[in-house]
Formats: sequence, C-alpha cells, structure tokens
Amino acid sequence: MKPRIRILLLDDHDLVRKGLCSLISAEQDLEVVAESRTTAEALALVGETHPDLVLLEMNLPDSSGMDACRRLIQAAPTIRMLFLTSHAEDTMVSAAIRSGAHGYLLKDVKTSDLLRAIRTVAGGRGYLDPRITQHAFSWIRTMASPESLPPGMRRLSPQERLILPLLAKGQTNKQIAAELSLSEKTIKNYLANIFDKLGVSRRTEAVAVFMRNKDPYFPA
Repeated sequence: MKPRIRILLLDDHDLVRKGLCSLISAEQDLEVVAESRTTAEALALVGETHPDLVLLEMNLPDSSGMDACRRLIQAAPTIRMLFLTSHAEDTMVSAAIRSGAHGYLLKDVKTSDLLRAIRTVAGGRGYLDPRITQHAFSWIRTMASPESLPPGMRRLSPQERLILPLLAKGQTNKQIAAELSLSEKTIKNYLANIFDKLGVSRRTEAVAVFMRNKDPYFPA
C-alpha cells in the first residue's frame, strides 16, 4: 500500500480548514497532518510534520500567499504548493506561479477536481483550474503572427505554443499527445525544443514563462 499524501492546510478561516480537513481525510490516500492560519505557523509546522503538499490561500494575516509560497519552498525545497483561492485574476495566477507554485485552483472548484488536483500536484505535475486554462488557450489561439507575440514566446513554433497551455493544465505527455493527435515521442521532442528555446529545464519553469508572457503585468 502506497504511503498517504501528507497535506498541510494554510488558510486563516477556521471553517474552511475544518471543511477541507473533513473532505480530505475521507480519502484513503490523503492525510491532513497539520493546519495553520499564518505563514509563520506553517513554517514551524513544515519542519515538524514534513508534509508532501501545502494547500494554501492567497490572502494570509501575516504575508501574501506568494511570499508564503517562496518561504515554504525555501524551507523545504521538495514540498509541493497548491493554491486554493477565490482570486481568478491573471496577475494573481502569474504571480503565484512565479513564486514557485505547482498548482492553482478557485475555491468554488468541484470536490472531484480538488482531489484530482491534490493528487496531480503531489505526484510531481502542475495543475491549473480548467477555467483559468481556458483563458490561456484563448490567448494562444488568437495570436495572429510571431510579431504579435511577447518577446519570450517568439522563438516557439505554432505547435509548440499550443503545447504550453496543456503543460499549464498539468497534462502528461500521453494526454498532450492525445489532445493534439500526435505521438508521445513527438511531444517529448517538442518539449525538449521548448525547454531549449525558453532557456528552462523543467515543466514548471516553462509554465512560469508561459504565464508571465501571456500577462502584460509581467512583461518578458
């Protein structure tokens, strides 16, 4: 039997934490090991409880969610960070990813999608709320020419630009291949080219570049 995914909840609303704890604890493969209402408390608890994943809010009493994300990753580099918030603004999503987040969900998400996101992010992949991802798709598909792209994206081919939103959605190579009617080997080759052109080495870094360049608040 696989070990449970250990989760720390970081939200200043008691009712939200209790509700999440009840929901998550009902799953055999998930376990809430700690709850915190502040970044300072979370930093102390991470060292004591060693969670695999932190599920956190954007607004916290003693810091922003982005600051909490950066500090927690610095304290525990292997920890996975998943935002669960009511903020749907592109600037907030971009800032979260730039701070090191591995996933971003809106609080009115379906229970099944929340659980899927937790497992996806804990498993080493990224995850964006589908409603946010749809906006990203629209951005990619309305780009008329390379000249209209932000500088950080101009080196990518049209096919490579289509792959980035799927990466942001947390899809595997197999899922991306099925979505674009290509082979997994072709997707792997495309990803290698994307990483080389963007000057990154990991999927999460490519997603961060994608989010930064699609949002004028974070110019390339």
